[in-house]
Amino acid sequence: MAEPHYRTGKICYIEMPASDIQTSADFYQRVFGWDVRERGDGSVAFDDTVGGVSGTWVLDRPPSREPGLMVHIMVADAAAIIQALEAAGGEIVQPIDPNSSEVFAHFRDPAGNVLGIYQQRGLAETEARLASESTSAG
Repeated sequence: MAEPHYRTGKICYIEMPASDIQTSADFYQRVFGWDVRERGDGSVAFDDTVGGVSGTWVLDRPPSREPGLMVHIMVADAAAIIQALEAAGGEIVQPIDPNSSEVFAHFRDPAGNVLGIYQQRGLAETEARLASESTSAG
C-alpha cells in the first residue's frame, strides 16, 4: 500500500460517541468496510478503508444527534450504501436531493450520530477497474 499523505491540517483521528461499542463497530464495518481492531489496552478502534483516518468509539459523550460539524464518508454508490445503512440499523435523515449537482445524504447511525455520505464521481468506475486488475493479477 502506498504511504499515506501526511501534512499539517490533515484530519487523522475521530472519537465517535456510541451507546454500545460493538454495535457501532459492527455497523461501520458492515456498511463501509472499516477495519475494526482491538488495541493493546482492550479498546476498540477503527481505520477507514484507505488507512487515512483512524478513530475509536467512546461511551462518555452524547451522540451528535443534530447536524453541526458534519463528517461525510465517501462512497462509490450512494443508493447501494443507503440500502446497506438501513439494513444495518441506520436511518436516512436527509435523502439524496435529485435536483442537487452533488450526490449526498445524511444518516443516523445506531448510536444516534448524524453523519453524511458523499458519492464521489468516477469512484465506482475506479473501484471496478481496480477489482478487475486485482482479479486478473491473482
